[in-house]
Amino acid sequence: MARELLLAVFIMGLGLCVAGAGTHLYQALARQQAVLRIDGRNLSTAIGHLAMSVVCGPYIMLHMGWQQEDDGTMSMTWALLGALVAFGWAFVTGLFFMSLYVAMLR
Repeated sequence: MARELLLAVFIMGLGLCVAGAGTHLYQALARQQAVLRIDGRNLSTAIGHLAMSVVCGPYIMLHMGWQQEDDGTMSMTWALLGALVAFGWAFVTGLFFMSLYVAMLR
């Protein structure tokens, strides 16, 4: 049981690392803030934004949960909800990249 839990935590950590690195790489190369979006001037730009949103989504969701309210406080509900969505999304992202890695080894 402990091995399965440790594997799930490892996959989630891998997903967060990939999402964080992808977000910072996107922001450095595109010179714009990474946000969840699917808009674009043409189809290829929209598909690129969608791919960036899928890969970088967990990191963006964590940052969205830590935003301050109008009075300068932080909403605990939004922070917990953002963390729940981000860690679940990070598991899926980590599982995808781990499966790509295993597929390339074979």
